[in-house]
Amino acid sequence: MKRSEINNHIVATASRLFYEQGYNSTGINEIISEAGVAKATLYNHFKSKDDICIAFLQHKNNAFITSLSSYCELKEEGDSRILAIFDFLLDFYNGDSFNGCWCINTMAEIPKTNQTIKVEIQQQKHGLIQFITNSIQKNKPELTEEQSDILAKQLYLLYEGAVAESYLQEQSWPIIEAKKMGNKILN
Repeated sequence: MKRSEINNHIVATASRLFYEQGYNSTGINEIISEAGVAKATLYNHFKSKDDICIAFLQHKNNAFITSLSSYCELKEEGDSRILAIFDFLLDFYNGDSFNGCWCINTMAEIPKTNQTIKVEIQQQKHGLIQFITNSIQKNKPELTEEQSDILAKQLYLLYEGAVAESYLQEQSWPIIEAKKMGNKILN
């Protein structure tokens, strides 16, 4: 395998393990074993478990934003396209692999002093807010930039609450209700 393929394989393996089991419950030796690589190979690609965690977070976020964007673009322009984030979440929830938010799950497991991982998670959450802001600006061009920013933050909070509560309750109603509230906010 090429260096980049090995790196991607390690990240994919670690991503699956971290998301399924949690960051703290997944050890380096388990990643090595599951990935089928030597310890030296892993450390040749990543200096620490935190570095693997950053790669995991970036891997998950890149896939998420790409999928979310593609999904939303298929919806009718206007409020439907803005609110499609909740439809996407409902489809994700109903799939086989939903285990809550990888960012919040990871954040809950790291010490407050771990600024490297915290900053990465904050950047990803700001990226989601920006995605929602862009969607609002494209689909409700009559709104001011400030109005779009406020609405985006409100929809973001509804979305994040729906992720957390659907995972906790093991039911889809938080997503369905969040979308209804989002519709009221937009109108």
